[in-house]
Amino acid sequence: MIGLWDTTGNEVVKALAAERRSAGGVASGMALTLIVVVDEKRVREAEAAATIAAAAHPCRLLVVVRSDVERDRNRLDAEIVVGGRLGPCEAVVTRMYGRLALHAESVVMPLLVPDVPVVTWWHGEPPEEISTDFLGVVADRRITDAAQAADPIAELRQRAHDYAPGDTDLAWTRITPWRTLVAGAFDTTQARVTEASVVAPPSDPTAALMRGWLKARLGIDPVLTATEEFPRMRQVQLRCANGDELTLTRDDSVAVFRRTGQEDRTLPLVRRPLGDELAEELRRLDADQVYAEALGAAAGITGLDQRPAQRVHVWKDPATAQRAEAGVTAHAGATANE
Repeated sequence: MIGLWDTTGNEVVKALAAERRSAGGVASGMALTLIVVVDEKRVREAEAAATIAAAAHPCRLLVVVRSDVERDRNRLDAEIVVGGRLGPCEAVVTRMYGRLALHAESVVMPLLVPDVPVVTWWHGEPPEEISTDFLGVVADRRITDAAQAADPIAELRQRAHDYAPGDTDLAWTRITPWRTLVAGAFDTTQARVTEASVVAPPSDPTAALMRGWLKARLGIDPVLTATEEFPRMRQVQLRCANGDELTLTRDDSVAVFRRTGQEDRTLPLVRRPLGDELAEELRRLDADQVYAEALGAAAGITGLDQRPAQRVHVWKDPATAQRAEAGVTAHAGATANE
């Protein structure tokens, strides 16, 4: 590992090249560039997940940690790891302080692997509009996690408004096992589903996307049965036109599948580590049309998959925005006192 403190982007590029030569790395061995935007307190968690994902998808990992944007002096610290504690990937962990943190692209761009796809993952709450954030604009795929937001359901609606082909969310990835089991239930029947219900906490984004998926696939409007007894989606129930009922109920790491006229079956439904979820999303680098339809159905917005994939960078200065907001508040207070 190489540590560079109070350095420059040019020095980081040189140090990475030297470390790669020392380790015998070649650019052709990298399948993609994975940019991870994360807060300091979650860096280790993100690194652990990226290590698992990199075992299946060799990549150059660029970790962007923005810290203390209000600091008067700009500073860049970096750690460079090639084939070390982060597995087979080449990793550069950058910590940016001061106004430099608002221009992460100036450090990230020279570090991208040439001629391979770019994926950006926000491990935490992403910008309100990833469609205009540079680290989203430069990426072929953009991964968010609505569960990290203070209001996950509102976050999903924002992701729908902001959607462009190539976006996805780990809340969607987490219901892959559920969708697999539900779809498999119809291998032996042609009965049409007329009603559906989902038992889950009202703030569970996985349940919202499950309802959106059922609505998009089956043309029905699933009912949410709210519960606070369980931390995440508990049950999916389908009712068919021939009178059959199909119920899938989570019980720890398994699911109990019940169907009218048949014996109960126990099926695996394990909650996967974050790294496995990330690795699943890195398997495909094209737009996920099924996710777009499910997200649109959940948010009540149609035609998400028909939107243009091109994005445009719009730089915003949060300090200017804060000053403008303070000015509006002060003006409103003065007007109220007149």
